[in-house]
Amino acid sequence: MTPTKKLPLFIISGASGVGKSTLCKELFRRESRYIVLESDILWNDIYNTPEDDYRAYRRVQLRLCANIAQAGLPVALCGCAVPKQFESLPERKLFTQIHYLAVVSDDDALEQKLKKGRGIHDKAWIASSLDFNRWLKENGEANGMVPLNNTYLTPQEGAQAADEWICGMLAEQ
Repeated sequence: MTPTKKLPLFIISGASGVGKSTLCKELFRRESRYIVLESDILWNDIYNTPEDDYRAYRRVQLRLCANIAQAGLPVALCGCAVPKQFESLPERKLFTQIHYLAVVSDDDALEQKLKKGRGIHDKAWIASSLDFNRWLKENGEANGMVPLNNTYLTPQEGAQAADEWICGMLAEQ
């Protein structure tokens, strides 16, 4: 089945440990004008293909979001991603627009959250999260992503900011 309703899609991205999952859990409680979907629910090791930018995984995500949108509400998809992973896919045409929010944090706070909050001590994992977080801060806007610094926000404040961003985009439609 090809979806017939085309709506916008909202991608909420950020490095591991930056607080996007916690923010999205808060959005679950607020959602009324959109549907929140945590992208990790779809993850399977068969999609672990960094060499092609996780192409099959991104295609499944877009197809699922387009089908959910048939209920008449757009989707806010939460997970690590960048625009180039979606924009060139054939499924991109299933949406009127894709909007990107980059949840970022100060490096020191992110490192502490990974170590103390999540108990992660794998140096490669921490370095990878810090590198992606820095990339988003330095390059996110140039790649069409709106930054949201989550360092000093409570989960409720972060969710409020994300909700306002989504609702603001919907109001412009």
